[in-house]
Amino acid sequence: MKRALSLLIVMVWLLPLTAQDQDAGTTSEKKTEEVKTGWSFGGVPVVAYDADVGFKYGALVNLYHFGDGSRYPMYDHSVYLEWSRTTKGSGINQITWDTDKLIPGVRSFFEASLLTEQALDFYGFNGYQAKYDLGLSDLAIDLNPNDNLSDRLYYRHSRQLLRVKADFQGEIIGNKFRWLAGAGYYGNTIDAVDIEKLNEDKASDSLSYNSLYEDYIDWGIIKADQQNGGGHTLLKGGLVYDTRDNEPNPFSGVWTEMQLHYAPSFLSTTDYGYGRFIFTHRQYFTIVPDWMNIAYRVSYQGKLFGEMPFYMMPYLFNTAPKLTTDGVGGSKTVRGIRRNRVVGEGFAYGNFELRGKILKTKFLKQNFYIALSGFVDAGMVTQKFDWTEEFLDKYDNENSDLDARARSQIDPYAKEIPHIGYGGGIHFVLNQNFIVTVDYGFAAREQDGETGLYINLNFLY
Repeated sequence: MKRALSLLIVMVWLLPLTAQDQDAGTTSEKKTEEVKTGWSFGGVPVVAYDADVGFKYGALVNLYHFGDGSRYPMYDHSVYLEWSRTTKGSGINQITWDTDKLIPGVRSFFEASLLTEQALDFYGFNGYQAKYDLGLSDLAIDLNPNDNLSDRLYYRHSRQLLRVKADFQGEIIGNKFRWLAGAGYYGNTIDAVDIEKLNEDKASDSLSYNSLYEDYIDWGIIKADQQNGGGHTLLKGGLVYDTRDNEPNPFSGVWTEMQLHYAPSFLSTTDYGYGRFIFTHRQYFTIVPDWMNIAYRVSYQGKLFGEMPFYMMPYLFNTAPKLTTDGVGGSKTVRGIRRNRVVGEGFAYGNFELRGKILKTKFLKQNFYIALSGFVDAGMVTQKFDWTEEFLDKYDNENSDLDARARSQIDPYAKEIPHIGYGGGIHFVLNQNFIVTVDYGFAAREQDGETGLYINLNFLY
């Protein structure tokens, strides 16, 4: 595994240099690359794979309007539409619109999405205080000797999310220093996995009815008025400092943002209200002009006040148009570890990535390049969910009625340390904006998973 990663890094360094030598004496990339005007689009049937959600199928279209081309590769309008499903029960019904032409001097971003999960990852709270056992099927049979069914959905629950957002950014000092504001509605419907539906039309039941989510309810960790979700309106404000030389794959500059979120109880379907602070810094360095760069990202997101329902804790936030739904772990944060593995009231994560182009050419009269990357990611809980006193009293008392399953799944006194993933990727880029990325990550510790393959759009950050 280490040899494969080393070989990937060597390829990223050597192949661009070789290609550059072959191109010696040609004109610069900016002079040879065709400037796009008017409408352009990348539309593909979705046939992809993500280790967290399974095989993905459907269709997506990304429409770009470049105007007169004077700002290429920056666009005037970007409209993204997706309808897709996965073999593990996820569904995306989404439309977004990104433009700086609707309101003069303001970049606007709108989204309407219905996101469904028949079996969303749920590993508990506080990182390593929530144990994850790759051999849970064996454990389940040991604890339930009369239950011969598979327990592979033990770390899952269902969720339906209705998300409607409007975000705005405007200039303070040019386009580099901007204000941001917005509002979004998150309507969560939470339940146990519908085992009967998944077992339907099978000769015999193939899935058991055990789940960590239901155990957390039984143990009193998840409150009764939170167990089925709720709707919350998030109001946001903040600042952005952005000096990137381009958005899709920057070779220089920084992109730093600070956000304050307020979810008032009077704009919620529950009695819960809270405030949150988000800070994310990204920086980009050129190693070989036009060919190789380094990018890193660090982020902290934590609760400021109030009480945050358990189903809102996993969400992490970036400024538009970069969208992330679920928490630390998986394709958008720490590649190689399980999605939502790191959940608490506050968390931090970081990424380091080396990127190098290995080919630049024209494809069907479109500008096209291929790049390789190597990465190291990490994340950890920094602000812990408070275990209830009732649960801790039972946990500390060996004669209590707390069952063996609870002790096998939770260690409220475990030390939290970084959860680490690493790996490499390949990126196919059309007209600099339409990017198909294939990443493969490894978890450094077995408690976080094994490996993950992710096929997505765009560079991670």
